Amino acid sequence: MADGGEVKLLGFWGSPYALRVIWALKLKQVPYDYLEEDLPNNKSSLLLQYNPVHKKVPVLVHHGKPIAESLVILEYIDETWKQSPLLPQDPSERARARFWAKFADEKCMPAMKAVFCSEGEEQQKAVLEARETLKTLESGLEGKLFFGGETINFADVATGYIGFWARIVEEITGTSLIDAESMPSLDAWSKRFLELPIIKECMPPWDKLIELNSGFLKMYLASLK
Repeated sequence: MADGGEVKLLGFWGSPYALRVIWALKLKQVPYDYLEEDLPNNKSSLLLQYNPVHKKVPVLVHHGKPIAESLVILEYIDETWKQSPLLPQDPSERARARFWAKFADEKCMPAMKAVFCSEGEEQQKAVLEARETLKTLESGLEGKLFFGGETINFADVATGYIGFWARIVEEITGTSLIDAESMPSLDAWSKRFLELPIIKECMPPWDKLIELNSGFLKMYLASLK
């Protein structure tokens, strides 16, 4: 295995962004030490030291040098450990993988958060907007099993959190974001990806995710009063 330098990951069990870094490390079979942060209120001195600008997880530490921002970390992992490459070799396919990863973070996640953090008519409007962005994400699959075709690639690892985060929002808010009738490819892809053994074994308990995010929503709504 290339590069045996010490690897540490500062994360939080409920963070989808930390989770996708864990997925990448597992897929690459990279050994690492995991340091759990007590978020959101108690940020460790290590986190403040390694990510003084954003003060957020995840942070990967390799040879004592920190790398922040999860998409940046994913690319760093792929470039440092060459086994089981995530980014395609073809430049066009590599650009597409990066595009969909960025689209999920910049369009899909904010749209789903808008559903999560709203009520009434505002929420109904947010649901329509979120579904439109998710349909656009679905178009990137082009009828394939995964964004990578027959196997997963960078885009699958980067966007894999979309499926379970949508389910969290649906269960807590009583809305519908992804369904087999209107988004059959995205619905099937999400279930297929999350059932992969190496992905599934890293998932936090579902009831704990619901409990955590229900608490976040209650705190947010209380802050508006």
